[in-house]
Amino acid sequence: MIENELLEVSGLEVIYEVGKAKVRAINKIDFSLSKGETLGIVGESGAGKSAVALAIMRLLPEANARILAGSILFNGKDLLQLSMPEMRKTRGEKIAMIFQDPMTALNPVMPVGDQIYEILRYHNVSGMPKWQLEARVDEVLELVGIPAFRKKEYPFQFSGGMRQRVVIAVAVACQPELLIADEPTTSLDVTIQAQVLAMIRQLRDKLDTSMILITHNLGIVAQMCDKVAIMYSGEIVEYGPIEKVFEGDIHHPYTIGLFNSLPKLNDNADRLTPIDGFMPDPTELPAGCKFSARCTRSSDVCVRTPPKPDAFSSDGHRIACHLYAQEFRTVSETPGVLSGPPLKGGA
Repeated sequence: MIENELLEVSGLEVIYEVGKAKVRAINKIDFSLSKGETLGIVGESGAGKSAVALAIMRLLPEANARILAGSILFNGKDLLQLSMPEMRKTRGEKIAMIFQDPMTALNPVMPVGDQIYEILRYHNVSGMPKWQLEARVDEVLELVGIPAFRKKEYPFQFSGGMRQRVVIAVAVACQPELLIADEPTTSLDVTIQAQVLAMIRQLRDKLDTSMILITHNLGIVAQMCDKVAIMYSGEIVEYGPIEKVFEGDIHHPYTIGLFNSLPKLNDNADRLTPIDGFMPDPTELPAGCKFSARCTRSSDVCVRTPPKPDAFSSDGHRIACHLYAQEFRTVSETPGVLSGPPLKGGA
């Protein structure tokens, strides 16, 4: 493991078994996170973003999910090799997760203060007395903008935005080294989203916590992240520093499609440019590039052979696309447009 790397995921492969069918949720992905960094994971619904988070937390449903291959190194230790008691100690204390639905993440019949207290008591490695733990509950609630006197209230007595703040308080109570936020603002209105994101950013900086932010919102990634991984059909198709992915001239066709589908204030066009089609059936994935059926630059090699993620700079910018194979590696003068193999259907 590279020095200063907090998390290193290598060759991770996850499937869900649904009856006789096997759903390939994650297909041999690789990424890393250094101490103090924030990584954004972006993609459509069903791309495998949440499955990555659950795999890191070892919270995949045991009934039908299996990790087929790979390793998840956290501070040099493979989380997949830890016993369940060891993993339970790691969760909350070292790695914590902010879930996207606070009503299912919180216990509806337990006061919110008690839920934070239980986390602190379970991970009380320093042996703090009860009164100090209770004082820490007040401190954590104040940290996320909730008055301490509300600790005796139940989740249903809070608004959606305040419930999400409670979920964040539970996650940061033990000051974890890694915080995983799985679409933490999905159920909130735009104004509350901005407040919650600002609070998460302040907590990350104050606690010096590394973070994985899972979202479908590229604007949030641009504000919050140092690196970004673009996921499609269980694979990372583009990965690298935020400047390279957002401002560079070389992109995966799917990344270009995501950017083209964003509204532009200075664009006179009446309509956005959508990405035609749908992600492939995860039980019957194509042999080649998973994006080939929707890609306007697809060729025969794309249909037959899966592309490898080639590196394009020393800072780790990687793209999995046959347009960037060595024999096709030329870039047009127009940013974001590539020269490569013949276009499908003469498009």
